[in-house]
Amino acid sequence: MNNNELETLIRTILSEKLEPARRENTTTALFDDVDQAVGAAHKAFLAYQQCPLKTRSATISAIRRELVPHLQALAERGAEETGMGKVEDKLLKNRVALEKTPGVEDLVTEAITGDEGMVLFEYSPFGVIGSVAPSTNPTETIINNCISMLAAGNAVFFSPHPGAKNVSLWLIEQIESIIFTACGIHNLVTCLREPSFDSTQQMMKHPQIALLAITGGPGIVNMALKSGKKTIGAGAGNPPSLVDETAVLDKAAQDIVSGASFDYNLPCTAEKSLIVVESVADALLAEMQKCGALMVSGDANIAKLRQIAIIDGHANKALVGKSPLELLKAAGLPAPDKAPRLLLVEVDADDLLVSVEQLMPILPVVRVRDFDSGLRLALKVEGGLHHTATMHSQNVSRLNKAARLLQTSIFVKNGPSYAGIGVGAEGFATFTIATPTGEGTTSARTFARHRRCVLTNAFSIR
Repeated sequence: MNNNELETLIRTILSEKLEPARRENTTTALFDDVDQAVGAAHKAFLAYQQCPLKTRSATISAIRRELVPHLQALAERGAEETGMGKVEDKLLKNRVALEKTPGVEDLVTEAITGDEGMVLFEYSPFGVIGSVAPSTNPTETIINNCISMLAAGNAVFFSPHPGAKNVSLWLIEQIESIIFTACGIHNLVTCLREPSFDSTQQMMKHPQIALLAITGGPGIVNMALKSGKKTIGAGAGNPPSLVDETAVLDKAAQDIVSGASFDYNLPCTAEKSLIVVESVADALLAEMQKCGALMVSGDANIAKLRQIAIIDGHANKALVGKSPLELLKAAGLPAPDKAPRLLLVEVDADDLLVSVEQLMPILPVVRVRDFDSGLRLALKVEGGLHHTATMHSQNVSRLNKAARLLQTSIFVKNGPSYAGIGVGAEGFATFTIATPTGEGTTSARTFARHRRCVLTNAFSIR
């Protein structure tokens, strides 16, 4: 055997020896089929389950630290790929998700002691969670859910919206690498290279998926609810903003414009309609225009906006998350020299712009006689979705009454809607707001089983 033949033989042997390891090293996070991805996540969960809480804490800390340099790129990639929203607002949402999503500290142990012993109530993981992320808030939802679910001790199979596939897969790969460096476990987060509606259906039926967390439209949530698995479903919302005659109008105007224009109205929590008591309506609208809103007047002009915003009773998907200038152009309306933050239109209470959730920076305004009639309309507009509502008033009794009757998961008083998801306000960040299934604003404890551990006739030392 000459030197060339010997070299070829050695290369062949080394290749055969190294190929399984090479495949194992490269097959992380992204897979070709659901069985592979869920199976890898389940194997990772079993390893993660044996780790102490400090490992979870270190993993979450690493994600918070190592993703910071990527936040700007995530915002830019998300806006470019989806064609929706504002880069600067997406940057803020990603930052809030990273910094203000609770970790293991959310898993608070409770104890009851007495003459007959002690009972502990603790939070334990479910296993592998199937998490569906939307195109409206893709990376924010992945960051938020990833931290919450890993803090609770789970692994996650992500099913991102195909419309945000590239940025979602890129983020999931970054997170997987960070996790492995922090705790030495591969595939605590997994996904398919080509996510699709069919693969999402397969994931929902997979025997190793223990829990479903669905952030999306009513169709995908209802599909999950029919799967037979425990489901945490974040559905639609149509948040009204109610302003009475006692409100501080300049602040209310700034808050409403800021909330309704945030990321071009993409958040499901954003103000979708404005209901204002007649006696202060003109003054409020004047203040809102000072804050950068543009009043579109005239029945014909409003009709043009309605026609391009709503098609067959539903929001025009082609214009969801577009800027006010783009909406004006689509409607064939003249644009001002300075780009407006928000478009205002005065309409009747039964207008489609009021009843249909648009996810666009068009805010329909309805005048009402008094607070009571405004509250009745707000209840009708919110439609029993129990999602979000905002109110501006200095009357505590009215604020209390509205909060009790609306029964929304998020109720913001005298502030912009985004205060309800932890932006510029107290409280933790959340981008999975489970209204159909009742969990409300989710955190780590939402994605954990509440277990009861009993010890009889001991450990009561009072």
